[in-house]
Amino acid sequence: MSIQRYGVEGGVGTGGQKLPFARATEAGGWLFVSGQTPMTDGEVVEGSIVEQSRLAFANCLKIMEEAGYGVEHVVHVTAVLTDARYFSSFNKVFKEVFGEHPPARICSVQDLVVDCKVEVDVKCYRADRA
Repeated sequence: MSIQRYGVEGGVGTGGQKLPFARATEAGGWLFVSGQTPMTDGEVVEGSIVEQSRLAFANCLKIMEEAGYGVEHVVHVTAVLTDARYFSSFNKVFKEVFGEHPPARICSVQDLVVDCKVEVDVKCYRADRA
């Protein structure tokens, strides 16, 4: 089994720092997308939890598309919110993104290393790539 890494050149984090990890790694039909925040060009995009959640998921979907995966291949999501009061609004965005393909999920509340409201990662599976 081979391992394919996407974005090993490193993304750009806050302050222009080069990130030391792959955006995603694929092995045996599985795609593991690194945690994504509401960031564009290394800068957090300000906004409500709805706006930030949409952008964090859009960043995941962009990486998934690059690797040949779609929303229907997502089997698990890990979500971190910085405030429990965001839970209901986050769930609305979650439903927008996954609709008829809801994956398993864990959602927790904790501090993040970047100044934003949400971070999400996804795990995908495609049997035809196993």
